[in-house]
Amino acid sequence: MSDRRLTPANTRVAAEHLRGLVEAARYAVGTPRMVVKGVVDLWREPGGARDRQLLMGAGVTVFEDHDGWSFVQAVADGYVGYVPEQAIGPVVEVTHRVDVRATHAYSAPDLKSPELLTLSYGARLAVLPAPLGGDADRAARFVETTLGFVPRRHLVPVSDLALDPVAEAEKLLGTPYLWGGNSTFGIDCSGLVQGALAACGQACSADSDLQEQTLGRTLPPGAQPRRGDVLFWKGHVGWVAGPDLLLHANAYSMSVAYEPLADAVARIENQGDGPVTRHARLTEEVTT
Repeated sequence: MSDRRLTPANTRVAAEHLRGLVEAARYAVGTPRMVVKGVVDLWREPGGARDRQLLMGAGVTVFEDHDGWSFVQAVADGYVGYVPEQAIGPVVEVTHRVDVRATHAYSAPDLKSPELLTLSYGARLAVLPAPLGGDADRAARFVETTLGFVPRRHLVPVSDLALDPVAEAEKLLGTPYLWGGNSTFGIDCSGLVQGALAACGQACSADSDLQEQTLGRTLPPGAQPRRGDVLFWKGHVGWVAGPDLLLHANAYSMSVAYEPLADAVARIENQGDGPVTRHARLTEEVTT
């Protein structure tokens, strides 16, 4: 049975590549678009439950626009759902990503100017060519983007890949827990893993059960955990930040937080969610 989270088909339309596999009134190749809001919920059904979130600059394929909603599939991980039509727009070439917990796009290259938009860690945007002349000091501090002026030090080129996913996840320490969240404004366990790996240029599924099926190689019971390993429970995932330290977005602290690894293992099992179901290693290199 196909996974509805990854199957671009509804009661009216299905992706063309599903012809002969899924019955639909019509089939569509889909149109490339991108997210043009700071963060947007990806809904299971219009006005229903949030499954995931998409950040500014995320690519999507649109299969249908209907009653103010777009039926889309995310380019990065294949997740399917609905977003408001006004949340997506034409594709532009993104050049940079936000590399800090959050930043603002300002109306002018001046920290006292009105902010236009708040951007989450991981948001992607297009930096415009620097104009000739102008205030060199302000140009050193701000870059102009299609969204406004953003502090230069808050951005890195999308081609500059991070090396340590745990260090990336640590940038979101203290972020409030939000079921289905993928942003600075709220994030869940699988969102924290996916976002950190995205900064490292590594593809990653959106939900913890899908991540458990695909990430890394499985280590045998009793293997010594090390920084960069990923631990899975039923419905939960976290980063090993040290030999006895877990970093995870969790409902216990309602935030992205460190927790002693042994304490977390015991607590999660005692609360009825069972033991660790998989210990995965993503690389043979020891990250520092």
